[in-house]
Amino acid sequence: MAFDQAPPIDPQVRIGHVHLKVADLERSLKFYCGVLGFELTQRYGTQAAFVAAGGYHHHIGLNTWDSLGGSPPALGTTGLYHLAILYPTRRALADALQRLTEAGIGLDGASDHGVSEALYLRDPDENGVELYWDRPQAAWPRSAQGEIAMFTRRLDLNGLWKELEGNSDLPAVDRGPQGV
Repeated sequence: MAFDQAPPIDPQVRIGHVHLKVADLERSLKFYCGVLGFELTQRYGTQAAFVAAGGYHHHIGLNTWDSLGGSPPALGTTGLYHLAILYPTRRALADALQRLTEAGIGLDGASDHGVSEALYLRDPDENGVELYWDRPQAAWPRSAQGEIAMFTRRLDLNGLWKELEGNSDLPAVDRGPQGV
């Protein structure tokens, strides 16, 4: 199927936030704030809340308006594949891995994509969540023609854990399986 490509949009455009339908607002807040460490920025009673990092108004909206007590979408349906949360450094991603481990939350996968390293998991409503950091653009793999040449390889979780070594402020935890 051919399509005409529109002129590129402004390069400063970013995805501002994602808004998720959830079955249980408190359970979701425990995950996004209690485990991942986002801050609650605004709450709308028992039906909705906004969470963010770094003082932003909201990166993630959570609501039960049409989904209170609901179940995840069935396989084979359309909808959100995953939301991706970009961490500023590899060490910050390692901290996220430690938070997940401490909370007993397992990974669906962990991949090195050349341009980034990513952890994949599910939130309490079975929404896919990717936690990742981008390597500097100068380190991105490129083809002979200069195009980005992403790939998917198993992430070295031991190497990621090493980002936290020597930090006495972080508690020791059982690191669980080292290759997902």
